[in-house]
Amino acid sequence: MTQLKVLISGAGIAGNALAFWLSKMGHDVTVIERFPALRATGLQIDLRGHGIEVMRRMGLEQSFREKSVKEQGLEVVDRSGRRMAYFPANRSGKGIQSFTTDFEILRGDLCRLLYGATVDRVKYVFGTSLESINDNDGFVEAVFSDGRKERFDLIVGADGQGSRTRRLILDADAADPFHPLGVYIAYFTLPRSVGGDEYLASVYIAPQRRFVAMRRHSPREIQMYLACKPDSCKPNSDRLKNARKGDVVEEKLGFAEIFRGAGWQTDNILEALEHADDFYCERLGVVKLDCWSRGRVVLLGDAAYCPSATTGMGTTCSLVGAYILAGEIGKHCRRGSGGDADGSATKDALSSAFKAYEETFRPFIDQVQRGLSDGSSSWDRVPSTSFGIAVFHFLLAIASFFRLDVLARFVLRENVQGWALPDYNML
Repeated sequence: MTQLKVLISGAGIAGNALAFWLSKMGHDVTVIERFPALRATGLQIDLRGHGIEVMRRMGLEQSFREKSVKEQGLEVVDRSGRRMAYFPANRSGKGIQSFTTDFEILRGDLCRLLYGATVDRVKYVFGTSLESINDNDGFVEAVFSDGRKERFDLIVGADGQGSRTRRLILDADAADPFHPLGVYIAYFTLPRSVGGDEYLASVYIAPQRRFVAMRRHSPREIQMYLACKPDSCKPNSDRLKNARKGDVVEEKLGFAEIFRGAGWQTDNILEALEHADDFYCERLGVVKLDCWSRGRVVLLGDAAYCPSATTGMGTTCSLVGAYILAGEIGKHCRRGSGGDADGSATKDALSSAFKAYEETFRPFIDQVQRGLSDGSSSWDRVPSTSFGIAVFHFLLAIASFFRLDVLARFVLRENVQGWALPDYNML
């Protein structure tokens, strides 16, 4: 196989997974990350369906399970903390996963796992980002934030839903492919003194489509999630909506205004929120592009097709997408496909690989994203009044009694129909 010189922008899950496969095939891989070190932050994530199979094909299942969170299931509680419904984790290894899967892990642990599996054969450069890209027939030149220039056979943008790589390859007048869902989620951790002792996910639904979730991953601390649609929370919505992204003080105050007096343990949580040092606010949205590549540059993960946390499929899409992109590069860029003095044959082979990557994976992504930017996500279907929530609790209690995990099927997009994970002999 022709050795390719590859630049991957973004040392997150998607970028590190692609680096794993490409370096395994013998390619010369460099990964750049704008943060000064591996960004091993973030709360609990999971793998579903085909994502589990890809992780197994990577040979990482045992290492994954050693770091996995042993969450027992999901309970839905009312404003007094009384359990209204309970959905246990699916430990059978068969069928659709529950809200809690058999493959739960902290984002940072998965990032470290992928990094550890690649660091000996991949060059990582931290504190660096792409400043510009100059695409040519024979190579693509990357201009870095420190002024350096370097030539590569291809560049991969795996730098998240706000991808700088994506901005660099789109036309200046192109429409923004990020479609906001109007949902804001606060993530942070709190000391063990808040909450119970069981390893459960607890969810409380307050009027005006406000959600509070609590998950335990260690004996010492718990994960907290505050989620809302500010437009449903009037009159206390403007502060959060107007807060500049990354202005932690204003974002915290915005969440406090919306959630104060919401019930359950919310007021205690808000008091602890003020001192949380790992707070992060995410504005949920979906990334939809007509094409995932341009010339010698291709996009991967949230940069190309962010499905949002609404689907529960972000991590799975990143792992599966990386596997398919690597497989198609391996299939189309075999020995002898390159070699022209100007690199045109390699460019043609890459173009074929990128086209096959998109044709193979887009049907999967289309099912995961279907309807999300049209106001028909699960957030819009949850009742917003006390009476509606009471009816919803009643229906969930019936489903829980008969062991019907309707909540996961109501929210998540795991059940992708008519799509099979490809096999690539070179991987």
